[in-house]
Amino acid sequence: MKLSIVSTLFLSQEHIEEFYLRLITVLNDLSIIEFEILLVDDGSPDDSLKIAKKLASKNNNVKVIELSRNFGHHRAMMTGLRYATGDRVFLIDSDLEERPEYLKDFMRTMDHNSCDVVFGVQDSRKGSIFEKLSGTFFWKLINFLSGLNFSKNISTIRLMKKEYVLSLLQHQEQEIFIAGLWLITGYDQTPFIIQKTSKPSSTYSLNAKIKLLVNAITSFSNKPLVNIFYLGVFILFGAISYIVYLVIGWFFFITPIPGWTSVIASVWLLGGLIISFIGVVGIYLSKVFIETKKRPYSIVKKVHEK
Repeated sequence: MKLSIVSTLFLSQEHIEEFYLRLITVLNDLSIIEFEILLVDDGSPDDSLKIAKKLASKNNNVKVIELSRNFGHHRAMMTGLRYATGDRVFLIDSDLEERPEYLKDFMRTMDHNSCDVVFGVQDSRKGSIFEKLSGTFFWKLINFLSGLNFSKNISTIRLMKKEYVLSLLQHQEQEIFIAGLWLITGYDQTPFIIQKTSKPSSTYSLNAKIKLLVNAITSFSNKPLVNIFYLGVFILFGAISYIVYLVIGWFFFITPIPGWTSVIASVWLLGGLIISFIGVVGIYLSKVFIETKKRPYSIVKKVHEK
């Protein structure tokens, strides 16, 4: 059995060597002789590529896939999976938040359960109160809008059989939300509780997390478009009711109606709603525009190996 280990590099220079040594130790403990370690450099601005290339020049089992620029974490992972040739593929981040030693547990779980995928799930989300609350909100919102059942606090780390990986790679989206692709690909998937180690900073900024949320919702749900229609109908009936109220007041109570406040409130309310509705429709149209161009989701500049 051949094992492929896939990881991405972005601001990873201080972790790469330790990550590699710990992987080798685990592989020796498991007596796995036939393996490959695929490191995908996602346009990292530090010395990650330089260090990874040095490892590849000394080890036949290490291959560095250099992307032409930064394409994003999810696209880099899918690129690495394209190059994996093993019967089983172990996907893990190189920042050591997820311990490489979990490979032992994942291998045992896969053999015991005869499943196709073993994936990591955090028992409790790490980080500040804001990160915990925002993470919980993220997954609940995705589940509600998509109608899918994502595991809460799912992690990158996972062990997959070759058949599952080949099926996963059949997806041709240009705008990738990889957790959604993992789920809808199907097969027999088993969760495994893990504990992440904390690090002082994350490569995912708040802006990146918001973009990820918007991409996830628009990739796997059309409910925002449907809800726009229902909200528009609700506003229409509300406006008609208010007009009827004004007409009745004018004919029967002969009370002058101060119009400035109601007009301004209505203009701002409807104007804001119209702009937001157009924005939601625009997001979906932009995704259609991107998908129809059929651009590759990443470009490999060079593959470095001994």
